[in-house]
Amino acid sequence: MNAQQSYYETMYILRPDIAEDEVKNHIEKYNKLLQEFGGSILDSQMRGKRRLAYQIAKHREGIYVQLSHQGDGQHIFKIEKAMRLSEDVIRYMTVKQEGPLPKPRPSNKNITQAENKDNPETKVASEEKQVLASAESSTSGKDDIEVKKNAQS
Repeated sequence: MNAQQSYYETMYILRPDIAEDEVKNHIEKYNKLLQEFGGSILDSQMRGKRRLAYQIAKHREGIYVQLSHQGDGQHIFKIEKAMRLSEDVIRYMTVKQEGPLPKPRPSNKNITQAENKDNPETKVASEEKQVLASAESSTSGKDDIEVKKNAQS
């Protein structure tokens, strides 16, 4: 196929009062269902808890999940039916997209502090921040002394 391919993006909102492990279970469940129905997952991301524009089923917030997938289009009805029957999904919407296929983005939650410590670029950046912070604190101390001297005279 060419660079301009069609794929689908499904955004669904889960109830805000469910636990984080249940959210992960829902994401895995819908990813697995999508593959069973003949779709292929391009990217799946939990966007986090956000405030809704308007109240839905007495909820002011919701946990947003974005799912990019490909398929023949027949799998969409089946996955949306499963979402419609679930009490934990308060809204869902699937949109057909045209353009280059999305690349999976790494989640910020998956990057641990240990990985950051091993990366030499982050070491340099953190050392630079420490040097700048110490330089700012030393100059601000001198400025304070000069201000006090001027105030006394």
